Amino acid sequence: MENMIVVPGLGGSGRGHWQSYWLRDRRGAVRVEQRDWERPDRDEWVAELHDTVQRATGPVVLVAHSLGCHTVAHWAHRHDAQVRAALLVAPPDIDYSASHGAPIAGFGPPAANPLPFPTVLAASSTDPWAEIDWSRLLAKQWGARFVDLGDVGHVNSEAGFGPWPQGEELLRDLLAETAD
Repeated sequence: MENMIVVPGLGGSGRGHWQSYWLRDRRGAVRVEQRDWERPDRDEWVAELHDTVQRATGPVVLVAHSLGCHTVAHWAHRHDAQVRAALLVAPPDIDYSASHGAPIAGFGPPAANPLPFPTVLAASSTDPWAEIDWSRLLAKQWGARFVDLGDVGHVNSEAGFGPWPQGEELLRDLLAETAD
């Protein structure tokens, strides 16, 4: 998978995060880098994603976690690029998260239109940043296939996720569905 672009969320998905494992394990995978991982600015984050996609040769696969999912959704409606598919994992409820101290209010409201490429949105029934029903509605709003991951928290290293075989399977299935 030459053109996998990993889009981290708040904090940047540290060394033990499943996204970091995927970057180490896949030749050609790149990570969107942000100037400030702790104080996100929607326009800056979207611009960095755009620049990263522009540097890719050929179609890309986007793999986003948490606030990175909202970055992808806001970017998708402003830019035209060859995106083969996107795996979006554990997007936070912007209003809820912002009211509980996460500095992400500037990302709201969530993008309103369906994403223009095949998408899977995977969420947990015990994510502290989003209720499962909200995640299910967001998937519908974005035109994504919804996957309930069960009782797995925020699907990050704090929730026990390093390597994530189930996520790799979700991505393989999505790419098989989009094969030419």
